[in-house]
Amino acid sequence: MENILGLIKLRIKRGTNLTARDSRTSDPYVFVTMGEQKLKTGVVKDNCNPEWNEELTLYVRDVNIPVHLTVCDKDTFTVDDQMGDADIDIKPYLQCVKMGLNEVPDGHVIKKVQPDRTNCLAEESSCIWKNGKIIQEMNLRLRNVKSGEVTVEIEWINVPDSKGLSEVEF
Repeated sequence: MENILGLIKLRIKRGTNLTARDSRTSDPYVFVTMGEQKLKTGVVKDNCNPEWNEELTLYVRDVNIPVHLTVCDKDTFTVDDQMGDADIDIKPYLQCVKMGLNEVPDGHVIKKVQPDRTNCLAEESSCIWKNGKIIQEMNLRLRNVKSGEVTVEIEWINVPDSKGLSEVEF
């Protein structure tokens, strides 16, 4: 694992108002890619408002590569249907991590990230100090579909002997 800056712990929490791809419901899961990395959550049967609460870990080599999520409907006999997709720009979050803060009151907002045309945020998202770490929870509006949002949280994990963020330019 050469040239790794660190790890991103991605918590896929839940989906909201996902589009039904089967007759009245879907069997959704989330497929995650970042560069050449590919991971996925488990399938939640018959649910357009699934609770996944799964943690996936991705290594970061380049802060400019977004985390890409695709929500899919698991089908038994045919190709799985796509239910929308979204990108997570990790740069605003990593700018907070790079500050090297410590001893910040729990729940303190480090930075607010506004939704705009360049991100998939459904609403304002905050980078928050929680239990000695900075986390960012966000509601992502799915693209290429009529409706649906996915709630996720990201957290940085330092890797011993890795490059870290000290020399990264944002």
